[in-house]
Amino acid sequence: QVQLVESGGGLVQAGDSLRLSCAASGGTFSSYAVAWFRQAPGKERDVVAAVTGSGGKTFYADSVEGRFTISRDNAESTVYLQMNSLTPEDTAWYYCAAVPVHGEIFPLNQRSYDYWGQGTQVTVFS
Repeated sequence: QVQLVESGGGLVQAGDSLRLSCAASGGTFSSYAVAWFRQAPGKERDVVAAVTGSGGKTFYADSVEGRFTISRDNAESTVYLQMNSLTPEDTAWYYCAAVPVHGEIFPLNQRSYDYWGQGTQVTVFS
């Protein structure tokens, strides 16, 4: 079992950067694949980035490739999402999610994730 808490969201100007954090407690963190999802009003919830338990493999949605970086510090049981060159299209609620896995894999479907944080709001203005 694991509990997740996101932080780091806020109101920023287009072109600025934010770093979101997802702090986990409970369970063996390195045994969990972790993903970031986001949902804007009127839109479906989509995966933004994902990382394997070791941090050795990552995935990025096309819309954030080259701008966002997902990383994890298993010693601190924390996953980060560094977001650079933000645009108003990045405005959304951001959620981290975790699922226990075996090996260096991660799902991309939100239904595969067992544990979710409460979300943190990101608003980008121009």
